[in-house]
Amino acid sequence: MTLVQWFIFFLVVQLIHGFGTWKLYKIAGRKAWEAFIPVYNAVVLMKMINRPWWWTILLFIPIVNLIMFPVVWVETARSFGKHTKLDTWLTILTLGFYLYYINYTQDVQHISERSLKPRTEVGEWVSSILFAVVAATIVHTYFIQPFTIPTSSLEKTLLVGDFLFVSKFHYGARAPQTTVSFPMVHDTIPLLGVKSYTNKPQLPYFRFPGFEDIERNDIVVFNWPVDTVRMFRDRSGKHYQKPIDKKSNYVKRAVGIPGDSLKIVDGKVYINDEALVLPDRAKPQYSYIVQGKGQGFDLRNLAQRYNITDPVAW
Repeated sequence: MTLVQWFIFFLVVQLIHGFGTWKLYKIAGRKAWEAFIPVYNAVVLMKMINRPWWWTILLFIPIVNLIMFPVVWVETARSFGKHTKLDTWLTILTLGFYLYYINYTQDVQHISERSLKPRTEVGEWVSSILFAVVAATIVHTYFIQPFTIPTSSLEKTLLVGDFLFVSKFHYGARAPQTTVSFPMVHDTIPLLGVKSYTNKPQLPYFRFPGFEDIERNDIVVFNWPVDTVRMFRDRSGKHYQKPIDKKSNYVKRAVGIPGDSLKIVDGKVYINDEALVLPDRAKPQYSYIVQGKGQGFDLRNLAQRYNITDPVAW
């Protein structure tokens, strides 16, 4: 979706919210027009449901807002006396449109000093889990994310399967482009083995300012644009085209930066006609071709002599 399309979508959402809650705003002692003003209506709503104003920010964070919208819908219904399990399920299953029913057909009163403590032990567990998922999703998406090494190209520095934490804010975190996704997973839902996201709608590319630039020899994590890893398929064998932020994560060393000229001569990397100087921990890998002299040389005999089980791979 383009920026214009997203802006139109945003305005439509404000109209849906306004027409579904304006009477509730009046019952709470506010003005009806306040339900239609973008952003401001959310700040006012947080006061009405006795929640902090900064919850408004969470409504605009991709992925996090998928959790926060149902929470706000339920909190709104409860602030007007609709706190039964049936009310909660109807609010969630109707994607918040149950508020229209409350707004236009129910004679309700606003509970300004509503207790925020869950009424049941299950409710308390749900609230704690939701808070933990929201906090972890924000950290995972914009600050630090765990990865495992998928390939052996850096095995002299990092081994396949190594677990590491990667800073996202040093180079500037990229905002998610995929708007509908299961939180805290990449392209598959664990155990189920199915897609964890929808391809549409997609947000425009945006990256937050970073604290430093990528330098030569930095080890970086990125989404491989071509995604040559085995195609992602579900259990039925159907192939899915991945959005860029859901493509496979790669860990590589950045040997060059924009503007550099790169060439490889006799296995050595040259940047701007100068041999690349690697850090002490970085150990280059070399491959060798062995050719025996005379007749009767058999690589398999040599493998058996030195107890090499796979001479082809060796």
